[in-house]
Amino acid sequence: MSQIEMKMPKMGESVAEATIIKWLKNEGDHIESEEPVLEIATDKVDSEVPSPTSGTLLKKMFNEGDVVQVGSVIALIGEANGKVTGAVAAATVPTADVVAPVSAPVAVTAKTEVVSSENKFYSPLVRTIATQENISQAELDAIAGTGAENRVTKKDILAFVEDKKAGKFATPAVAVTSTVTPPKAASEVAPNSTPVSITTSTKYSGEHEIIEMDRMRKLIADHMVMSVQTSPHVTSYVEVDVTNLVKWRDKVKSTFTPLFIEAIAKAIKDFPMINISVEGTNIIVKKSINIGMAAALPSGNLIVPVIKNADRLNLLGLTKAVNDLASRSRNNKLSPDDIQGGTYTMTNVGTFGNVMGTPIINQPQVAIL
Repeated sequence: MSQIEMKMPKMGESVAEATIIKWLKNEGDHIESEEPVLEIATDKVDSEVPSPTSGTLLKKMFNEGDVVQVGSVIALIGEANGKVTGAVAAATVPTADVVAPVSAPVAVTAKTEVVSSENKFYSPLVRTIATQENISQAELDAIAGTGAENRVTKKDILAFVEDKKAGKFATPAVAVTSTVTPPKAASEVAPNSTPVSITTSTKYSGEHEIIEMDRMRKLIADHMVMSVQTSPHVTSYVEVDVTNLVKWRDKVKSTFTPLFIEAIAKAIKDFPMINISVEGTNIIVKKSINIGMAAALPSGNLIVPVIKNADRLNLLGLTKAVNDLASRSRNNKLSPDDIQGGTYTMTNVGTFGNVMGTPIINQPQVAIL
């Protein structure tokens, strides 16, 4: 068989690149068609990439940790003991974006305060550089992107870093000091004496453990902050008698989730102005009713798969969709499209025994207590 180029698949409209987390196969291994070859991560979801054909993995074009553009050749598959054609390899290996070593971050104060936009997309590479260089979300949003749809590229953010270090639009940070007057005996205190300025620092005390956030938890934190900056969050609590729902759930041995999703979909049809998002001073009214359901992962992280066109499904259809998405969430089998396009989110904080809850999500949401 001739060599087959295995390419980085398209993983959603807003996803332009992905990071290779782990190769599941080594060069020389036999691969069956549709068998997972590697694990990749985008800013939305982790997923496996299956082989397009049966054969032997002849060549890996990238290493673990590399950021790869969608459509780039990531591996060559062919016959056992086959040789990689030099011309093919040279022509198909794109230049990988590699994060150059960076110096210690220099704290600066930005002159302009910028409100984050939830509609802006930043690649994992750009976010990594921003973290390493101590670039705030406001500064990141202020960078003029030169990529497709004004997206911030590696070149843009590195140029910003150089300008920032040169002090073109920032002022150096000043060490924070606190003024403390050391205690003295009354006889030693001179009239109109000047307090002594002592620089203080925060240190950890007692037994403690420092745990670095994993990639998904960092993304969750970033998205929650962006959501709060986009529009204020207001919470209202209403008690509802759901006795009949409990009886139905006990009878069919199901969960409450499909019932609540059906109720939310019907409410949105009656009150479409709750199915909106905010972009600057514009209110974007969503015509589709795509309900996101917050799902807890075994790792403790949270992900929100989306039931598309939930208003078109009956209760049985919603139940099947809920069970399918919940199962694939727990087994890390969601695709990027499974978590895109949500217009309204349901969070079931009541499963933790909570009396109240105020979750922060990137779109309108209701919390079930």
